[in-house]
Amino acid sequence: MAETNGNAGEPPPPKTKVPSGVWVKCKGCAEPLFAAELERNLMVCPKCEYHFPLSANKRIELLVDEGSFEEYDAEVVPVDVLNFADKKPYPRRLAETAKKAGVKEAVVTGLGTMEGIGVSVAAMEFGFIGGSMGSVVGEKIARTFQRGVDHRRPVVIAAASGGARMQEGVVSLMQLGKTNAAAAALADAGLPYLVIISDPTMAGVMASYASVGDVTVAEPAALMGFAGPRVIRETIRQELPPGFQRSEFQLEHGFVDLIAHRRDIRSVVVQLIRLLTPAS
Repeated sequence: MAETNGNAGEPPPPKTKVPSGVWVKCKGCAEPLFAAELERNLMVCPKCEYHFPLSANKRIELLVDEGSFEEYDAEVVPVDVLNFADKKPYPRRLAETAKKAGVKEAVVTGLGTMEGIGVSVAAMEFGFIGGSMGSVVGEKIARTFQRGVDHRRPVVIAAASGGARMQEGVVSLMQLGKTNAAAAALADAGLPYLVIISDPTMAGVMASYASVGDVTVAEPAALMGFAGPRVIRETIRQELPPGFQRSEFQLEHGFVDLIAHRRDIRSVVVQLIRLLTPAS
């Protein structure tokens, strides 16, 4: 007589569901990472050193002395001057993005100190419409430079952007000249400007204030350029060199001054400020 299974007819035990957000798949090595551990490691993969995007507020927290940051211009918000709509109206996109990203625009700006040295600082938020630069981002960046002039402080900007914001059309393109003119005013005042390039920094932002720093510090393997590799490849119909537009390629060709791991960015920038800031 055949043996019967005592569990026959009973439903299988329920599968254990892992809450979303507990694990993150690394884009560099494809390994699963414990999200809390990744955050403790400054959003850098502990296995392959891939640098995940860092929020604007976390970037500022990483750069400035604890408790020293005073945000400026948080009340400046964009206006839909073109009545633009793609898949959704621009005002609705702005509202939804602000709620999700936790900031009102794609850059956070203000004053703070780095090891006691006063700085005018800005950090881009890639989570806000790809860190795109519209009228408000351009205005806040220009004011960051102006505060540097007014307060006699070096300017430090952490860039991360897909470029100009298409929802603002030609208004967004006007910000290229505006931000570069503000950077030139800082240089005329004899004050240094340091730019930190993270992955990715592209198009209108890379073509303006992100490429005119006195010193350009890049995180490892950060993509930077005006157009992306795919667009360039299809335009010139040629294969591109390995690592094209990445930090290491740009360092080799003189576009980047140095590459620093995220954990070292603060100390590197402080050393550079001390070297570049006039003794007075």
